[in-house]
Amino acid sequence: MRNFTKPLAALLLGFVYTAQAQTTQTVEDDFEGNGTITNWYGDDCGLDTDKANPVAEGDNTSATVLEYSDTGGQYANVQFTVPAKFNLSETHTFSLRIYVPSEGLTGSQNNQVSLKLQNADLGESWTTQSEIIKDISLDSWQTVTFDFANDEYVNFDPTSPAPTLRSDFDKVVLQVNGEDNNDHVLAYVDDFLWDGTLTITDDGGDDGGNGGEDDGDEGDGELDSIPMHDEFKYLVWSDEFDGDGALDPEKWHHQTQLPEGGSWFNGEIQHYTNRTENSYQADGNLNLVLKRENFTDQGQTKTFTSARLNSKFAFTYGRVEVRAILPEGVGTWPAIWMLGKNINEAGAYWQEQGFGTTTWPACGEIDIMEHWGDNQDFVQAAIHTPSSFGGTVNKGGRTEVGVSEEFHIYTADWYPNRIEFGVDGRWLYTYGPGVRNPNTWPFNLDQYIILNIAVLGSIDPNFTEDAMVVDYVRVYQDTAPEDPDDGDDGDDGDDVTDIPDTEWAILNVYPNPVRDVLYLSMEETTAPTATVQLFTPAGVLVQKAVLPIAEGQVVWQGLESLPSGLYFLDAKAGNQRMTTKLIKD
Repeated sequence: MRNFTKPLAALLLGFVYTAQAQTTQTVEDDFEGNGTITNWYGDDCGLDTDKANPVAEGDNTSATVLEYSDTGGQYANVQFTVPAKFNLSETHTFSLRIYVPSEGLTGSQNNQVSLKLQNADLGESWTTQSEIIKDISLDSWQTVTFDFANDEYVNFDPTSPAPTLRSDFDKVVLQVNGEDNNDHVLAYVDDFLWDGTLTITDDGGDDGGNGGEDDGDEGDGELDSIPMHDEFKYLVWSDEFDGDGALDPEKWHHQTQLPEGGSWFNGEIQHYTNRTENSYQADGNLNLVLKRENFTDQGQTKTFTSARLNSKFAFTYGRVEVRAILPEGVGTWPAIWMLGKNINEAGAYWQEQGFGTTTWPACGEIDIMEHWGDNQDFVQAAIHTPSSFGGTVNKGGRTEVGVSEEFHIYTADWYPNRIEFGVDGRWLYTYGPGVRNPNTWPFNLDQYIILNIAVLGSIDPNFTEDAMVVDYVRVYQDTAPEDPDDGDDGDDGDDVTDIPDTEWAILNVYPNPVRDVLYLSMEETTAPTATVQLFTPAGVLVQKAVLPIAEGQVVWQGLESLPSGLYFLDAKAGNQRMTTKLIKD
């Protein structure tokens, strides 16, 4: 078995962030050597980015333009990618000049130009696209704008959120006179521009911003960062797995009862047990162990055993964060997920408590992480609802190197109108249907957490044993619990203070970013002093001080010599404690 210890930064906050130098970049091209777009590509379409302007007149007398020459390609287009994700929340307009000569057309297609935004991380990037189509005139230069906040758009996946709520786009596709036809199109394009700027980290990662606040990304240039979501700052339930042996029975239920028919769903071939051979705590981790062994239970003999854990805590809205190493091997299927507390599934904890009133998928399923051993290192998030379940289209995934060798942090941020999934602080998938009803959005009721490893019939014949190693499971919400020692429905849960009889402090820090003097507003505490500490993202303590609290405020001076970058600020006053992100200018 593999044994691991937790770095200090992980104890302070779920994400592990890296402070990195950043540069900003515009997205533009005048096709005269002054642009930032260097990777134009013709997809079944002729392309010349240095074409002498054949109609240098009217609104456009520039010397060179892009020539678009579709000679019958069914899906002909031109495209490019950018080194960081677009942030469309504030700057959401693209513009270009275009000229389409009538003599360059065949057929009777609508005269139009479309701009599509896609996620280049996925092989089938068109499945992520959002498109705006604009009518154009022939035989004249015209400026066309595509405003993804105000123009009518079409999402390929109708359940995708609005473009301005997304942060996965890094590919632009231009298409003239539609697709799925073999007509010819000749067009000239000039002065392409996005009205924002990309923010790029020095290792090629990005935070998808407009030159604004660092979101703490530790990306590789192809992945987007997730904001810290400071509204979910109260730790309301957790398990740090700091015990030894059996799991805490106040927090976890072992679901072992076989479904009707004697086998688990999806062709799975394992027994789930409540034995410590399949789930135990050691060295600060949960070890959820999949073993090849003959095991008989409920009149059924199977050749694999594993564990399926139900949290005895259920909640609505908030952030789930799980730090884990995944098992390896063809046929293994580890998952971190949630089901509605109201599911009527025999043997499930909440069914046994009398809450089981709804069948699957009407209860809703939130898959925070799934990994199939026959596609090593590919992790996926998904949603199952009555409108889309089983082989659902509501999913997103990507390859993350080393998921079976090192810890990664899997997250779901659950809002009243959407759910955002991430890995290591980088965006993975967002589900946010435009129409929310019981068919598309059964996610306005409590859900509970499930950890398990299933076994598929394709299991490697040489597989013997492996484990999902979990450092912690944490749930954050936007309000403090009335009693930090109480979980949901009277169940026990961890909190950052472990003190049951005090209010949680509301910690306001300003200015942030800070240069020299930092002010901490701690009005809710009666303690005379506060202990404040600064940690690097790697968990190294760099400064510590015990400071007086005067009229609900702490003043921390002398930070000017601190190197610029990202830190974690940990402040404790009496029985209250809060951790937050701090940027040093």
